[in-house]
Amino acid sequence: MKQITCLIGFSIVIAILLTSCNGTRDLGQRMPPPTSVVAYQVKSGSTVYYDEYPATVTAMNQVDIRPEVSGYITGIYFKDGQHVVKGAKLYAVDQQQYKAAYDQAIANLNVARANLARAQEDADRYNDLAKQDAVARQIVDHATADLRAVKMQVAAAEANVNSVQTNLRYAIICAPFDCTIGISSVKLGSSVTAGQTLLNTVSSDNPMGVDCAVDEKQIDRFVQLLQKNPDDQDSIFTIVLPDRSIYPSPGRLTLLDRAVDPQTGTIRIRVIFPDASNTLKPGLSCNLRIKASSALNSLLIPYKAVAEQMGEYFVFVINGNTVTQRRVNLGMNINDMVVVKDGLQLGDQIVTEGVQKLKDNSSIVVIPAGPEPGTTVAQTK
Repeated sequence: MKQITCLIGFSIVIAILLTSCNGTRDLGQRMPPPTSVVAYQVKSGSTVYYDEYPATVTAMNQVDIRPEVSGYITGIYFKDGQHVVKGAKLYAVDQQQYKAAYDQAIANLNVARANLARAQEDADRYNDLAKQDAVARQIVDHATADLRAVKMQVAAAEANVNSVQTNLRYAIICAPFDCTIGISSVKLGSSVTAGQTLLNTVSSDNPMGVDCAVDEKQIDRFVQLLQKNPDDQDSIFTIVLPDRSIYPSPGRLTLLDRAVDPQTGTIRIRVIFPDASNTLKPGLSCNLRIKASSALNSLLIPYKAVAEQMGEYFVFVINGNTVTQRRVNLGMNINDMVVVKDGLQLGDQIVTEGVQKLKDNSSIVVIPAGPEPGTTVAQTK
């Protein structure tokens, strides 16, 4: 009996020990070891960087050339792509019918003027006779009325001459301003219709505009830039050409559009660039670079500390032995650093290494790191 009691007691002790071991194992499974991370303290620094916006080159003046009279093209006086000066002849529309109409209008005007001279003489003669009571008053009145009618006929003939002369003048199409002309849409002998047929397109060369859309939150910034003296805007605006080269001449902000696009929440700006070399072409895609600078108020963190999820950016902020995932609004990349516009404060501790292993409220242990990422920010161009 005594042996049975001892066996029962021993079994109970073994069961307790096994239960304790299983509980410890389960606890270990539920509590993973803390993740080793490297910490970085958010610092501020003086930065000079560029915001880039997709932009399009546009001509300051651009006009579609259409005929104002109908007929056949009888003359083309330029080469496609040529630079032409204001008033230079571009096209001629067949003038024969307009010249004939003009000649007829001049003849009609001469006849009207001859009739006017005769009517004037009659009216003067009858008025002289009327003073001597040598003619009936009715005849004088008729002569005066005829004179008025002939004068109106002369006025109508002069108006007709002006109209026909305008058509004759419009048969020669000239450049409206100093410009570059494109590829002609018509050839010699082509039939054109007044106001409808597109002959060509001309655009000014120098200067050229660069248009882009910026966030409506930036309106105050660009209002301040507009108020600056043009000389103070030097080097603030540059453009990156499609081959990634930098256009050599700086630009000047001249226009902030009248309204915000309610669908995109953006507003259009225009920057003017000199183009003596004729490098910029209307419709060219480029990036508008706008220099931004700050003095000891930009927060800088290593870019490797940033995690991206569905188009949003996050960092892990250290709170004792755990981390909190926090969304941030990023600015310009500067070498291996990035400007933080919103989401962090000066002095926050964030994780720079081990980010991939973390999630919100993960346990961590901070380990020493090598040399800190560079705290001196080089100016980028």
